[in-house]
Amino acid sequence: MSSSFLFRFQYPPPPSVFVTAMSMVSLVSLANAGLSEIRGRHLQYSKFWDVRAPNTLKVKRVKVSSRAGMLALYAPAFLAGLVSFWLFPGDGLRFMLLSSALTLHFLKRVVEVLFIHKYSGAMILDSVVAISLSYFLSAVTMIYNQHLVDGVQEPPFDLKYIGFILFMVSSAANFYHHYLLAKLREKDDKGYKIPKGGMFNLVICPHYLFEILAFVGVSFISQTVYPFCFTIGTTFYLLGRSYCTRKWYLSKFENFPKDVKALVPYIF
Repeated sequence: MSSSFLFRFQYPPPPSVFVTAMSMVSLVSLANAGLSEIRGRHLQYSKFWDVRAPNTLKVKRVKVSSRAGMLALYAPAFLAGLVSFWLFPGDGLRFMLLSSALTLHFLKRVVEVLFIHKYSGAMILDSVVAISLSYFLSAVTMIYNQHLVDGVQEPPFDLKYIGFILFMVSSAANFYHHYLLAKLREKDDKGYKIPKGGMFNLVICPHYLFEILAFVGVSFISQTVYPFCFTIGTTFYLLGRSYCTRKWYLSKFENFPKDVKALVPYIF
């Protein structure tokens, strides 16, 4: 009964061991990354780029500039999105919407890295490789997964248009809050300030909130298991990261407003 109800909203899982395995790997690994953030074992970028995990040996680590590292995070996934239009030109509208959303998402991130963000620190190469591989594999898996269900009877409840609208609106809001963060720094300013404007008056990480909603939109476009697993895992990771970000601001700024939450207004 529950499975038949579920299939009113999504395709049956494709007969692919790779996609099934990646669904579990993405969910578990991303959720674990969020728990690791709370435990102080951070992926080393942004304000946590030089924070060592508790009880770890002090070893020399390879560093790259933040701009180069961030570009390496997003460019491979962006290229995967572009190539998908060439690999699967005959797939249907849902596939085209999904590939377009993924390509636009990572193109936006590349544009932000090159023209919007102002960086002050570095990135640890291990974190660059791990995150870049995660984004690339997730993009490739979503595209391949959607190709496998192309031509299969669609779910009775069609969410692809709602999903694409949600994706576009959330992506625009994410971009806007990244722009607000960039405006905090003047030329050659490498310090941090308390963000203001937009939803920063309610949560310290509204850009994370809208990134989650953008991937919810992608999941609605796809209506398959893997994107939902990736989105749930991403939510757990960003919950952990936003919790640590709020904790960091509280430790650095005595005047940080206590009523500003981490990720969800008035709740968390």
